[in-house]
Amino acid sequence: MPDFGLKIRQARKERGLTQAQLAELSGISRKTLGQIESGSVPDIGIRKVARVLEILSLELTVRPMGAPPTLEELQRENATR
Repeated sequence: MPDFGLKIRQARKERGLTQAQLAELSGISRKTLGQIESGSVPDIGIRKVARVLEILSLELTVRPMGAPPTLEELQRENATR
């Protein structure tokens, strides 16, 4: 969760949004968004996560644990550095 939260925080800041603004747009509390970003959210529904990701133009990818990153993922990671 910490890596996921970090990516959410980075994307939010890149778009010039505060936690309060993104939380309002997403229909979640600022406290919950803060917990997502810090990786300490106790429980959250996938629809809420999907809404945050949609607003930030991000997508969630599911793959087997331990699988190496795809070429596309490596290219995206290098493009953001």
